[in-house]
Amino acid sequence: MSTAAPSRAPSSPPASTPSPTAARRPALDWRLRFAALSLIWGFSFLLIKVGTDGYAPFQVTFGRLLFGTLVLAVAMAVRRERVPRGRRTWLHLTVAALLLNAAPFSLFAYAELTIPSTLAGICNATSPLWGMALSMVALSEDRPTRRRVAGLGLGFLGVLTVLGAWQGFHGLDVTGTAMALLASLCYPIGWIYVRRTLAGSGHSNLSLIGSQLAVATLQLALVTPLFAGVPRSFPLVPLLAVAALGALGTGLAVLVQYGLVSEVGPTTAQMVTYFIPVIATAAGVAVLGESLSWNTPVGAVIVLAGAALTQSRARVKPRAQ
Repeated sequence: MSTAAPSRAPSSPPASTPSPTAARRPALDWRLRFAALSLIWGFSFLLIKVGTDGYAPFQVTFGRLLFGTLVLAVAMAVRRERVPRGRRTWLHLTVAALLLNAAPFSLFAYAELTIPSTLAGICNATSPLWGMALSMVALSEDRPTRRRVAGLGLGFLGVLTVLGAWQGFHGLDVTGTAMALLASLCYPIGWIYVRRTLAGSGHSNLSLIGSQLAVATLQLALVTPLFAGVPRSFPLVPLLAVAALGALGTGLAVLVQYGLVSEVGPTTAQMVTYFIPVIATAAGVAVLGESLSWNTPVGAVIVLAGAALTQSRARVKPRAQ
């Protein structure tokens, strides 16, 4: 979710892909950090649902971005990172902030007013499918292959299974589901835009994503009073949910993922995408008591299988000597 995504996947994309460094190895094993990241992003959909119980969707998004920006601001200060320079860079960051943060975060918050957090988490898992479909058109290096086309077809079948297409989408809130799917579509559009405009800019990844989140916070600071006003009260539990969503799911998660990408590479780090809907579903059912029909987990497995297939590459057979 946030935002960060190495190479082609997950739900929280960075402004660029970090390159491996010779820095000291973290004290905490990368597998534990991978598990923690999966849990943080998986529980994000539950936190959104709890946050919208006390605040308007735009207010939830603004709070999320604000707390996330504060975490990254502290990290930038500790590492003595400078903000990017140049009007052109800031213009690109403004577009990236809209596509990768302000728009999808707001859409998910509005979607969860009418759909369960489990469905929102599964919709988020379609992001790699959207990304592959778009990259084959927009990026010259991503050529269509039988494997990728098969993955897209399988993923689409999974989406139809989750939505219960054979029942005529009975009981499904179309507007909320469409918002969640649109949110997942925003991420790959943003990634492609970033790859075309900010890759190789010379700025550090922390500087770019910290500045990007700050711009997104400003965007919501302008929009929220117009459409949602100012909260008249501050219920504690929803407020804590929003704070955790921002500080952990949007701030700390980005830092953890950058460390994973630097240590184990983007291919391994992006596998976190496939754990998010599983955790989101388990959290929604166990904590929020959301109902779960058979087609939801079955469809989710098909979606993830399709997404994995689009990300995989056929093995190159060695030539005979």
